[in-house]
Amino acid sequence: MNDTKSIRSFLALELPPHIRSRIERLKEKLRSDVGAIRWTGEAGMHLTLKFFGDILPGDVDRILETVGKHTRDTAPLELTLGPPGGFPNLERPRVLWLGLGGDTDRLATLQASIDKDLEKECGFPIEKRAFTAHLTLGRARSRAGVISGTDNLREIAGDLSTHRFTAKELSLFKSDLTPAGPVYTKLASFSLAGNRAGS
Repeated sequence: MNDTKSIRSFLALELPPHIRSRIERLKEKLRSDVGAIRWTGEAGMHLTLKFFGDILPGDVDRILETVGKHTRDTAPLELTLGPPGGFPNLERPRVLWLGLGGDTDRLATLQASIDKDLEKECGFPIEKRAFTAHLTLGRARSRAGVISGTDNLREIAGDLSTHRFTAKELSLFKSDLTPAGPVYTKLASFSLAGNRAGS
C-alpha cells in the first residue's frame, strides 16, 4: 500500500436495512413533486458525524484510538425518523434532508465530544456549523440552483416518528469518487457500549 496516498473518509452512523427501505419508499413518493434535485443513493444514506476529507493512512490509527475512547462507554442510541427539512431553509432549499428524533441530545453530545478530541489529539478542525442530526435526501442539481416543489413536503411525507431503530455502532468509511457515484468502504466500526470491532 502506498502510505502517501490520501483517503477520503468520514465517521458515520449506518442505518439498518428496514430504515433505508423506508426512506427509499419516501423518496419514490416525493419524486413526482420535487424537482431540480440529485437524489442520494441508498448506499449513501447514513448519518455523518465527522467528515475528514482527505487523510493519510497514518492518520487512521489515531482516529480509531480517539473515537474508540468515546464509543466504548456510550450506550446504544434509540432513534426515530423525523420530518423533512432543508438547508438553508425549506422555502428555497439547496439540500433536502430528513430529521431524526429520539436520543438526538445524546447523539449531539457524543458528536461534540468526538469532534473536540479529534481536534485536540489529531489536529482535525472542529466543524464550524452546529451539528444537526439529519439524513441527506438530495442536493440541488446545479451550484446556483434550488430544489423545487417543496411547499407541501412535510404533509406529503406524513408522520415518520413510528419508524424506530437502535444505533449500536459508528463506522469509519473510505469514500472513492467514481463516474457512477461514490463507492463506500468500511475501514472500521466502533460498538456503542462495547469495544471497537472491525478491520
